[in-house]
Amino acid sequence: MEDNGQEEIFERWHCVADKGQSPLRIDKYLAEHMAGTSRNRIQTAAASGHIVVNGKAVNSHYKVRPDDVIQVLLDHEPRDYTIHAENIPIDVVYEDADVLVVNKPAGLVVHPGHGNYEHTLLNALAWHFGGGVDMNDPSVGLVHRIDKDTSGLLLIAKTPQAKTDLGLQFFNHTTRRTYNALVWGSMEQDSGTVEGALARDTRDRTLYRVYEDPEEHPEAKEAVTHWRVLERLRYVTLVECRLETGRTHQIRVHMKYIGHPLFADEKYGGSEILKGLPTQKYRQFVQNCLALCPRQALHAKTLGFRHPRTGEEMFFDSEWPSDMQNLINKWRNYGQTEPPQTDSLG
Repeated sequence: MEDNGQEEIFERWHCVADKGQSPLRIDKYLAEHMAGTSRNRIQTAAASGHIVVNGKAVNSHYKVRPDDVIQVLLDHEPRDYTIHAENIPIDVVYEDADVLVVNKPAGLVVHPGHGNYEHTLLNALAWHFGGGVDMNDPSVGLVHRIDKDTSGLLLIAKTPQAKTDLGLQFFNHTTRRTYNALVWGSMEQDSGTVEGALARDTRDRTLYRVYEDPEEHPEAKEAVTHWRVLERLRYVTLVECRLETGRTHQIRVHMKYIGHPLFADEKYGGSEILKGLPTQKYRQFVQNCLALCPRQALHAKTLGFRHPRTGEEMFFDSEWPSDMQNLINKWRNYGQTEPPQTDSLG
């Protein structure tokens, strides 16, 4: 194909609105008409100029009208998102006929998406179930998600009834989930709560940020994180975070918002030296820490829920993975061997 210097565009989906269509926001319209696509992904596509109506790009607020010609465009060839079984080892914590609890390692993508079409947890689950549970069926599978570089506990529903019941528990905030995180700086209080609506950063769509005034961003969603100090380690703090809501990047964004980014969190500034001493020795120490745990120091440690069939209260706890354990040990040793000095970096 000749390269004329212009971006090649591929059509993923199109339709013509009914003659009797009443005005409806296009993100809601597409979420109702495009199977397997979330409203959030549609809003992202609109912000990128990939939702076109009657030949013109529209934003997610556009109201669909009768006979509108709607196209969803891609800047890459359409991919096959079918979940194929792959023999990827998974750490099964618990399994019965209704649910599965796994301990996900850092670095494993949860589900296929742009740039990650295979080698995901769902591919591993398809292998594990051997056809007994169809990972391509949206009525079963993941009940919640954690980021690629976050480790820890994940819950999977093996039946439609289980997914419906567990989904309601997450929606009603009756599940019990805690995360352990190593954050920059010494927390002044022993515990606290962060409240701040989250939405994508308009300057960088790969990031999220807090919008103090929800009116500032129409897609901003309420988010609440409760935290408490587990251990203070000189220039970093080990904290436990309990989610009241479960938004994308919630802990990472909320901790940055209160001035304590997660250690090694490159997206949110945690891979820079934010606290400590302006010495070569200290800089080398931090670089060694980053080499031990080159991802955000965040682990989904506990998970509690009511069993969808028996009603039994289930609770699971997981150990820190070796990279996070080694990182915490290194900071502990630093605090014991280095004499106290005033933090001159902030």
